[in-house]
Amino acid sequence: MNKSKITRSAACLLGLQLLIFSCQSPEPQQESKRGLIAENAMVVSAREEASKIGVEIMQKGGNAFDAMMATEMALAVTFPFAGNLGGGGFAVFRMANGETGSIDYREKAPGAAHRDMYLDENGNVIPELSTKGALASGVPGTIAGIFEAQAKYGKLDPKEVLQPVIDLARNGFVVSPQQADRLAGIRDVVREVNGEETFYGKEWNAGDTIKNLALAETLERIAKNGRDEFYKGETGHRLVAHLRDMGGIITEEDLEAYEAVWREPVIFNYKELRVISMAPPSSGGVTIGQILKMVEPFDLKSMGHNSAEYVQVLTEAMRRAYADRNYYLGDPDFVDIPVNELLDREYLKSRMESFNPDLATRSSDIAEGSVLFAESMETTHYSIMDSDGNALAVTTTLNGAYGSKVYLDELGFFMNNEMDDFSSKAGVPNMFGLIGAEANSIAPGKRMLSSMTPTLVERDGKLWMIVGTPGGSTIITAVAQTILNAYEFDMTMQEAVEAPRFHHQWLPDQVLFEENTLDSTLLQILTAKKYLINEGRTPIIGSVDAIMVLPDGKLEGGADPRRENKAAGY
Repeated sequence: MNKSKITRSAACLLGLQLLIFSCQSPEPQQESKRGLIAENAMVVSAREEASKIGVEIMQKGGNAFDAMMATEMALAVTFPFAGNLGGGGFAVFRMANGETGSIDYREKAPGAAHRDMYLDENGNVIPELSTKGALASGVPGTIAGIFEAQAKYGKLDPKEVLQPVIDLARNGFVVSPQQADRLAGIRDVVREVNGEETFYGKEWNAGDTIKNLALAETLERIAKNGRDEFYKGETGHRLVAHLRDMGGIITEEDLEAYEAVWREPVIFNYKELRVISMAPPSSGGVTIGQILKMVEPFDLKSMGHNSAEYVQVLTEAMRRAYADRNYYLGDPDFVDIPVNELLDREYLKSRMESFNPDLATRSSDIAEGSVLFAESMETTHYSIMDSDGNALAVTTTLNGAYGSKVYLDELGFFMNNEMDDFSSKAGVPNMFGLIGAEANSIAPGKRMLSSMTPTLVERDGKLWMIVGTPGGSTIITAVAQTILNAYEFDMTMQEAVEAPRFHHQWLPDQVLFEENTLDSTLLQILTAKKYLINEGRTPIIGSVDAIMVLPDGKLEGGADPRRENKAAGY
């Protein structure tokens, strides 16, 4: 046998040995990344101080609804970017016994509002009138919402719940680097709107301690006098006077008339999951239901996570769902919304009949569906689970960053600019590019449409996930992808939250990918199919705060590293 044959034989033998060895000793799989694990209860929110205060209240004997009040107000102190007294929100709950429900404390249009209030004499939208200044604000609902929910289901006295928040406002919180950048970014406009000496017009640097004494005093009055302090008391009187001096139209009668509303949540099935989400005036529950039901017939898992095929199927479902959202959805107290028809399986099957795996559908070819019968990146979400098994998903907002930029120095908080979430003019996009229709036109006392999507998910009849996010029009798609990440691709809660996301909202007709997540191969495949890809700098898509109930009953927190979210638990 010559030398070359010996070498080849030796190589073959070595290859066979390596093959046998590789079969016997597989490469160890990469360990799954997990978030914070807690035995009993958990809060995941945009600020560590808020999460810890929520947990502290539960350790003192409070439940999820007590923690909701504490967490929401702690965010108003430490996260004025979106946490608020001057805004509103939605909460979806599931009690330990399986009872579900939701509360709507979305802002309302003032009594003097009218459909053309942001148009000039030629019928054109006046820039910034619905986004900046006193005319941009709806009647706030946050205090009404948290007091209504806590009064019905909470266990502690509101004074006890609010005391650690009052202490936080009085003693102060430390400005983070990310927060310092945000405050620097809005400093000039806050001074423009409120004057040079306004509290958040000062220069705040990372590491500084902000002590908001005016907010501490406001919270003390509310703790003493209850929700009526905000709507009928000294706080409300000061709020109205301040806005009136700035040209606003919210009156004391508007405040006195405000009520939070209990609503039946939108509930639908996705395969073996039962999804419980927010009903209109949130568009979240209906739209996420449409997206998930449209992709349900497809084998997403075999496609692979964020593969070209997966992105295409999900994009086409998003496109169709947002077309329906923008046409049909609004305040159910003012317009008839065909929720059951929009979530009908046969209707959604017909919506996907025009899907072509080889070619993008043009949004210009997709109108609203025929059935029988816009918002902000600067929202905030928190998820709560208590030791009794009660769960809350809560999303709250001022709309834009620091809302209308109107800061009530004597009260210590910003006002919302939620009036921009109405359709100022049918067919004209709002600040987030969302097109609205007649269903979401402005009317006195009406609630504006929202994308906020606080959501609970059951699996095998038990609570499995609490999830939600800020992100304006991207909220719905971020929540949908987080659920699919965990269910279809077996990700941990933390992995599902961290995974790269993409977004499509019908108009503008483009697919958004988070920065540095779109690889060249995926771009080539989608471009060849005529998809319009936003290749410019794209902001983060959502900032998810979620909780997963593990098989052993423990809780895993998913705190999104895209912002400064933190989980706390015990």
